[in-house]
Amino acid sequence: MSIRNDFLHLDVFLVNGIRIAVILIFAYLCTFIVSRLLRQLRKYTVRAMLRTGGGSEIEIEKRAKTISGLTRKVLVALIWTIAWLMILKEMNFDVRPLLAGAGVVGVAIGFGAQNIVKDVLGGLFLMLENQIRVNDVVVINGKGGLVEEINLRTTVLRSEDGAVNVFPNGSIQSLSNLTREFSYYVFTLGISYQNNSDQAVGILKELGDSLASEDPYRSLILAPLEILGVDQLTNS
Repeated sequence: MSIRNDFLHLDVFLVNGIRIAVILIFAYLCTFIVSRLLRQLRKYTVRAMLRTGGGSEIEIEKRAKTISGLTRKVLVALIWTIAWLMILKEMNFDVRPLLAGAGVVGVAIGFGAQNIVKDVLGGLFLMLENQIRVNDVVVINGKGGLVEEINLRTTVLRSEDGAVNVFPNGSIQSLSNLTREFSYYVFTLGISYQNNSDQAVGILKELGDSLASEDPYRSLILAPLEILGVDQLTNS
């Protein structure tokens, strides 16, 4: 009888182990399929919007990449949450009290989590209003950098010195997008007092026209070079 019971327990253990392995494999496959579908959907959306004249390719690609990336994170989190609940059930854990407790804890935390709700709502408005996208260059609360991630709760910015800055979306008070639709590159060129400023302006215009007609700059330069003229007189 003891040996038979041991075999029964072993059979149950093996069956549960196989089921857990199947759940993990299925969750992995679902993650892979979701990522693949979102990638294909992003490409299709970009092509469709280009055909209908929805904007420039770079702008459309930025928006599609940002939305698809955020959607992927949410769906993957949902898939693996369900998978782990199923695994706990296979391990003979009663998940119903866990879910009920999570609901009660969630309500209790919700009263003290106004900032989190504010951050999530701020992230949704950033996405819906198309204020910034991944790979935009922006200034947030006086700090400039490249947008690396846009999450529901936070926006991740990498500044020129390589520092990673994380801003809760609800705390963004000022936002300047330097690369939406187009951007300017402004530079100051100094010449000596012995040089002719009109001649220097002519040379700069020739260089600008030359760059605008060459690859790979032809598709990137959207307008001719603008020269404002002499704006200051310094010691040299």
